[in-house]
Amino acid sequence: SASIGAGDNNIIINPNFEDGLNNWSGRGCKVALHDSMADGKIVPQSGKVFASATERTQNWNGIQQEITGRVQRKLAYSVAAVVRIFGNNVTTATVQATLWVQTPGRNDQYVGIANVQATDKDWVQLQGKFLLNGSPSKVVIYLEGPPPGTDILVNSLVVKHAEKIPPSPAPVIENPDFGVNIITNSQLDDRTNGWFPLGNCNLSVGSGSPHILPPMARASLGVHEPLSGRYIHVKNRTQTWMGPAQMITDKVKLFLTYQVSAWVRIGSGANGPQNVNVALGVDNQWVNGGQVEINDDRWHEIGGSFRIEKQPSKVMVYIQGPGAGVDLMVAGVQIFPVNREARFKYLRHQADKIRKRDVVLKFSGAGSSSLLGTNVKVVQTQNSFPIGSCMSRTNIDNEDFINFFVKNFNWAVFGNELKWYWTEPQQGNLNYKDADDMVALCQKHNIETRGHCIFWEVQATVQQWIQALNKDDLMKAVQNRLTDLLTRYKGKFKHYDVNNEMLHGSYYQDRLGKDIRANMFKTANQLDPSATLFVNDYHVEDGCDTRSCPERYIEHILDLQEQGAPVGGIGIQGHVDNPVGPVVCTALDKLGILGLPIWFTELDVSSINEH
Repeated sequence: SASIGAGDNNIIINPNFEDGLNNWSGRGCKVALHDSMADGKIVPQSGKVFASATERTQNWNGIQQEITGRVQRKLAYSVAAVVRIFGNNVTTATVQATLWVQTPGRNDQYVGIANVQATDKDWVQLQGKFLLNGSPSKVVIYLEGPPPGTDILVNSLVVKHAEKIPPSPAPVIENPDFGVNIITNSQLDDRTNGWFPLGNCNLSVGSGSPHILPPMARASLGVHEPLSGRYIHVKNRTQTWMGPAQMITDKVKLFLTYQVSAWVRIGSGANGPQNVNVALGVDNQWVNGGQVEINDDRWHEIGGSFRIEKQPSKVMVYIQGPGAGVDLMVAGVQIFPVNREARFKYLRHQADKIRKRDVVLKFSGAGSSSLLGTNVKVVQTQNSFPIGSCMSRTNIDNEDFINFFVKNFNWAVFGNELKWYWTEPQQGNLNYKDADDMVALCQKHNIETRGHCIFWEVQATVQQWIQALNKDDLMKAVQNRLTDLLTRYKGKFKHYDVNNEMLHGSYYQDRLGKDIRANMFKTANQLDPSATLFVNDYHVEDGCDTRSCPERYIEHILDLQEQGAPVGGIGIQGHVDNPVGPVVCTALDKLGILGLPIWFTELDVSSINEH
């Protein structure tokens, strides 16, 4: 609370309610001033009074102040409020600070600034930041969120110019030892020394495993000494998590990306396909190091990666997965840091070799001989290689965003504005205005667009009104969605993601039968034959999800094609937190067998340190 001082540079007038409720008002509710509440149990954290938003009948009701003219565009502001809740037997609820911005064209925008889990026991601090891109005609800041009937209590609200936070420095990593295996006794020269059984299973050493490194590790490490051919045999497993384990706490370095590699095999007695996983327990938190699904008695490669960014007190690697009673065999476990700079160098060399060629210019005609020694300058004015980014409706009011986008990208995809839950949030209540505006902008700047997405197979993303329909009405709604969308935008979207994430959801298939997926593709193709129709899914390329591994994706695409679905492209969502070149490339090479274009339809790499 001491850090929240009103100060002269506070944008908010009367931030601590010392001047009563002047400059404050209720947003759809009443506001009141108090020196205490609940028989003296609630008193201000600072100052003499606090305010309440009371008689709230909607979640968005709350206390507000207009700040038009006091905030400038392109400047970052920090927001800090001291809040709590009271009443209606609610003990905890989210309180959110929101900006209501009205543009000169009288479009309303709501910008969530920050939220906090507030309680009826103590005052809590809500903190966040915002930045206005346009020049709005009206700006109001307000607090909202708890269920109707629960009061929002406010002790103070401060809005100030935000201090610039310097970027984090690049982490210093001493002796990274790229390519050096951090696993002790990986070759089992010293029996099972360094390993221990997780749970009450038994470890022994057998022989007959592959003598070569798994291909993904080989691609990173190059020429390597042969493996010993010995493996850990895990017996008497009574739980899926039981297997060989090893402590690697002192060997893992922060901010390095580690590649994980192993040969694994399962014993007899398995009931159906079995998932095998190299996992890490990082201070008892599960970290996925790679997975593979096994349905035979052959040796299989596991390839994955991980990165640790906060200093752990304990790191354990263990191999787990098959059902209870199924033996597990593990050989040649490798965990080693990858050299990103060396990878970039290799890729630049490959690009020069594969993607570039010599151009010969010939000059002819009168006077051409006098051109000897003339300098010729070649300037690239356009890039045919598709590189794009995501945009939202609010982005296109920001001229800086548009200038940056047009300069750097030749393709666009809309974040949410084309999804069914956006274009028809309630049955019959169609909203295509946002998408129309975005399509118009892209056409104006000759930016190609991907249609994401016609349907989304994951149930949590399906509107409640659709889930409430009976089978016949649902089938009609699906047909109407296809007709409305593809007729309206015929010829305007080069690609469509037809039914997003079919490997991770099955809502429409469960409700309407297996044929519905192929029929969505067929109908979309009939309505707009010019569009390339894509499948689109995530965790395809990172080795960490057997539901969407390349083999499953290939199976899924072939199944659609056998039903007559005109699948024209493969979409990969690219949420790769710990990218390792050979792991990603191996997945792409496998998918290449289908002969379809492969597009990274999204790409993000998350880290607390941008370096």
